[in-house]
Amino acid sequence: MLRMTKCCIMKERISDIERNILAALQKGLPKSQSPYKDMAQKIGIDTEQLLKVLEDWKGRGKLRRIGAIVNHFKIGLSGAAMVVWQVETERIKQVGELMAGFDEVSHAYERQRSEVWPFSLYTIVHGKTVENVQQVVEQMSQKSGISSYRVLVTEKELKKVPPTYIADE
Repeated sequence: MLRMTKCCIMKERISDIERNILAALQKGLPKSQSPYKDMAQKIGIDTEQLLKVLEDWKGRGKLRRIGAIVNHFKIGLSGAAMVVWQVETERIKQVGELMAGFDEVSHAYERQRSEVWPFSLYTIVHGKTVENVQQVVEQMSQKSGISSYRVLVTEKELKKVPPTYIADE
């Protein structure tokens, strides 16, 4: 859920070129051998100019990363689960890095625990089957020494969509 607050409102205006880049980028990269070149051509600028704007945004903290949105079910990984781990605060970085090192783990991140939810490390584990995922989780538990966890199996993949910043005019 996106919450707009005063701190989230852009304080500086963006140029027409930046606006066009953002509008094109939010639709996703072209599925081609040269996505940046193709996007730049569609916008009407050269590839170097597009890349310079993206590098500037990254350097200024406006852009964190550009990544793929993968539907794991469509690529043959029908087993998936979010696994939540109860990890001591002083071990969270070490255990998180260990778990992120498993090939089957696509995400590993820390969340604040609460009185009713003691889990602080979250991992997303993928496999061909749920049984395969469970085997990986057991290996993760053994290697980390963390035995307090829950496996939340993915039952249905919801539609993933990127955020929209520039509305079609």
